[in-house]
Amino acid sequence: MPRKKPYSGKQKKLQLKEKRKRKQNSENDSDDEGSNQEENDRVPSSSKVEEDESPTQSLQQKSVQSTKSLDPNRYRLQFLQESNTKLKKKRELGRQVLHPVSELELEECDDDSEPYIDIAKRPPWHYNCSTAELQKTETRYFQEYVEKIFAEHDINKLSYFELNLETWRQLWRVLEMSDIILIIVDIRYPMLHFSPALYNHVINDLGKHAILILNKVDMVPPELVIAWKEHFLLKYPKLHIACFTSYPKEAITNIVPGKARKKRNRGGRFAINMGARELLEICESIVQKKVDLSSWRHKIESENEASGLDEVINESHEDTIEPPSPEKYKNGMLTIGCTGYPNVGKSSLLNGLKGVKVVSVSKTPGHTKHFQTIFITPTVKLCDCPGLVFPSKCDKALQVLAGIYPISQVREAFSAIRYLGERVNIVNILHLQHPDPPSKEWSPYDICEAFAIKRGMITAKAGRPDIHRSANLILRMGLDGRLCLALRPPGFTQNRNIWKEHQETKGLIEKLSKYRPSIEESSDGSDGQFDNDKDENENETSSDEENVKMTTKNPFALLCDDD
Repeated sequence: MPRKKPYSGKQKKLQLKEKRKRKQNSENDSDDEGSNQEENDRVPSSSKVEEDESPTQSLQQKSVQSTKSLDPNRYRLQFLQESNTKLKKKRELGRQVLHPVSELELEECDDDSEPYIDIAKRPPWHYNCSTAELQKTETRYFQEYVEKIFAEHDINKLSYFELNLETWRQLWRVLEMSDIILIIVDIRYPMLHFSPALYNHVINDLGKHAILILNKVDMVPPELVIAWKEHFLLKYPKLHIACFTSYPKEAITNIVPGKARKKRNRGGRFAINMGARELLEICESIVQKKVDLSSWRHKIESENEASGLDEVINESHEDTIEPPSPEKYKNGMLTIGCTGYPNVGKSSLLNGLKGVKVVSVSKTPGHTKHFQTIFITPTVKLCDCPGLVFPSKCDKALQVLAGIYPISQVREAFSAIRYLGERVNIVNILHLQHPDPPSKEWSPYDICEAFAIKRGMITAKAGRPDIHRSANLILRMGLDGRLCLALRPPGFTQNRNIWKEHQETKGLIEKLSKYRPSIEESSDGSDGQFDNDKDENENETSSDEENVKMTTKNPFALLCDDD
């Protein structure tokens, strides 16, 4: 028998590529004329839309060949990309001196004079329309929606917002099939993550109940949590509010002066009682015994493994039309939809309610591609919607710090470093020494350079401090809460002592104390460490310089005073 000819991996990849291309062409040839026209109107699959050209024109011209599951870019985040001219100006501003702001700058000011930007809503449809007709109608509507936003608002004032129609479709389906909508926000940036347009759509247009979840409450002072809770109740009276933290007991630690805040552990068993009981009581008051929630209550009280279905059902509904259910609590089941921005902790909340890890979590925005259905009990079903960024006019630098925009794709980090450095004393926390000793004034560029020198981050060829890598790490510290930045509601600074003595604040402290074991002191009396945060796309090797021990004061004290 003759020997087989060697077949390289490169040839195998080419063979598979040609096979996929033939299959794709055969599918396109079998489509009818209307379907072909619909394909030409699709949203581009690239994650960036150039700002120099017309955004709406770019949406029309950059179309994908197919939106089948074969396309790996179908659910990618899509934001408007800033022009190179603007980026160059921002980099030059990165060398200007920092000017620390007062405490009042941490307060979010309510601006009711300017109306909020409405969200995209699913256009009307009927049961007899085909899948191709429905997708064509949705595509045309979304293009008109984007055109209207750019026509009515200054593009320079608009923040990053989602331009991928497929992600909006996931939100529409979750809103339709859910009986109760959870709006999940990060307690550090609640007004940034809360969309008044979504609240108005859920309450007034859909006629459903909305529950605001103040997530990650263990990362800020308890009085700040209660102040935000009262602020939302006063401004949005039809909103139910629950506080939540979904991390394991061993990962939640007390805050001790002189200790660096530790990096959170994402493994282990989740503390299902912190917030889950409060959410259950709210759902019971809404359902009014129309759904049997006794199994959910028993699950929380016993803290055992969930009874019922353990599997995770991933549904994207790509090729089928699922109309909204005309009746609530169909088949005696309560369906709860989880919505919110990227990185607010939606998947972690689902794991916390379940008690075990059933959904993967990541700090990378856009990790959840399409909505997932998880059964907590046989009568309670949760739908995890992908993170979606709604249009607004907030600061883009704040969006980067909040994890809305992927840090690994940030092209200019000095704006975000400036925003953080003006509100948090980074120099004192990281114990940085100025790279230019005679100078005592710091700029974002100086902070990045000093931190790169301290951590031994040097470029391979030129041997200079790697400021881009150090800036990336500083932003990740801010995202993790190791550099503690938290915004406040209006009037919080003046009335802070009143909020400390509030009865609900004392109750929250008592709840948190059950899940916060005392910090074990180091045997050598040394302070805590900042762990080196690594991106999933970044291969780094550990070194002695990157394990340098650092000390810091109480991170929460940064909210009220500066050294």
